[in-house]
Amino acid sequence: MAASLRLRGAASGLWYRSHRPRPAAASLAAVASRSMASKTPVGFIGLGNMGNPMAKNLMKHGYPLIIYDVFPDACKEFQEAGEQVVSSPADVAEKADRIITMLPTSINAVEAYSGANGILKKVKKGSLLIDSSTIDPAVSKELAKEVEKMGAVFMDAPVSGGVGAARSGNLTFMVGGVEDEFAAAKELLGCMGSNVVYCGAVGTGQAAKICNNMLLAISMIGTAETMNLGIRLGLDPKLLAKILNMSSGRCWSSDTYNPVPGVMDGVPSANNYQGGFGTTLMAKDLGLAQDSATSTKSPILLGSLAHQIFRMMCAKGYSKKDFSAVFQFLREEENF
Repeated sequence: MAASLRLRGAASGLWYRSHRPRPAAASLAAVASRSMASKTPVGFIGLGNMGNPMAKNLMKHGYPLIIYDVFPDACKEFQEAGEQVVSSPADVAEKADRIITMLPTSINAVEAYSGANGILKKVKKGSLLIDSSTIDPAVSKELAKEVEKMGAVFMDAPVSGGVGAARSGNLTFMVGGVEDEFAAAKELLGCMGSNVVYCGAVGTGQAAKICNNMLLAISMIGTAETMNLGIRLGLDPKLLAKILNMSSGRCWSSDTYNPVPGVMDGVPSANNYQGGFGTTLMAKDLGLAQDSATSTKSPILLGSLAHQIFRMMCAKGYSKKDFSAVFQFLREEENF
């Protein structure tokens, strides 16, 4: 199974205890020092731009954490706050019967679950394993089969909302898996998100996320093209954005995450496109959409074009910038 999953990746204790959110503390250490007697530990694997604030929100709700990240430096602030850091995903599974993974790609997810030191090496029967990575739905389904063989439960629960929503605890989770286990998953996911939606069987959460991100990519390109055209026609960018956002062209890319520097504060375009959702990850997600469209014989003309644009951006030095840098890319590329 591990070999087959790696090939796919290259191609592209259940507690029902209710709880009330506790107010955020002034520091991570203060959060960790709270009484946690009523909470069992939660494993968290993957402390990147999204995983870090998600894990912090679990802490704010009183959950002690068992932490692992392939980059030890990512674990330091959690260790300093009193959380337990271990040396492998298998060690996480040994110490926690509820685990959340937040990883960049299918390959990373397969390694975390099925690798030599993966979760499945030491997972306990009855454990709940929630994968919030955005990966190939087929990989999620195969991981679920392997987890089931070990007597545990796997659910895919990718997220939408970006780093800002991860920090504020307002993510949207799209959950696929056995419906009877949804309540147990929602207990944890509700600490990190304001919307937790059950989508159906394993893989449907990934399907919803892939569709959402394809639309996001298309709308961001459309917003960037529109803003660029308007500016070249002599319109003030803030005025144009205001008009768009009170008109029928309004979308999330225009009113919440505008790609033009100087139009909005607190977004990547205001910070040289640093942070946020990387262009590499958007290209990866569009690749997943392309694969899914091929397997289902679904025409995605704009989705395919968006995929090519973001791949071009990666090849031309934008890979580490936020995907809204497509505006800058279009401004500099006048020969299309």
